[in-house]
Amino acid sequence: MPDLSRTPPAYDLEALKRDDPAAFEALVRAESPRLFRFLLRMLGEEEAAQSVMQETFLQAFYRIKTFRGDARLTTWLYGIALNQARALLRKNRRYAPMEEADLDRLQPAFSHGMYAQRYRPWPPDVLTEREDLRRLVREAIDRLPDTYREIILLRDIEGFSTEEVAQLLKLSEGAVRVRLHRARQALRALLSPYIEQEDL
Repeated sequence: MPDLSRTPPAYDLEALKRDDPAAFEALVRAESPRLFRFLLRMLGEEEAAQSVMQETFLQAFYRIKTFRGDARLTTWLYGIALNQARALLRKNRRYAPMEEADLDRLQPAFSHGMYAQRYRPWPPDVLTEREDLRRLVREAIDRLPDTYREIILLRDIEGFSTEEVAQLLKLSEGAVRVRLHRARQALRALLSPYIEQEDL
């Protein structure tokens, strides 16, 4: 899990907009490791992640003058990366994501206002730290409809705030919360055969 207390570095936006090579190099050096990890989770292949990351920084360099400061610079950068990754996935998708109706079937059942099965909170940090479950978690995340998958990666894995995820995905914060909850429930159902005996 990311360090949610991590304070993003303050970049010299004016220097970036003046095309200062040192300022841009500082941005690339600081953001490359985290951005690469995100893209690797999105795309599943190092070569693809590296290619999209390079294209992201190239676009950021040429478009920096259009950055208005409505969001953090890193959020803007991730927006570019997300669009690039989406385009590549549309061309080379390895998995056919489930339909919304399939996701509905993975939601918990209720009876008389109570959970019909035993309820346990979703523990994304524990699951992603368990070495033997990492592959299963990645595959389960890949099966989610695109918007749900992106929300899980951005909110639970990358640690962006609900507000930032809403900005990136052009959704309301309420929609992000609902989809995040539904995505967590779907992943819990997909992974329950592997974790139901664990004391999480």
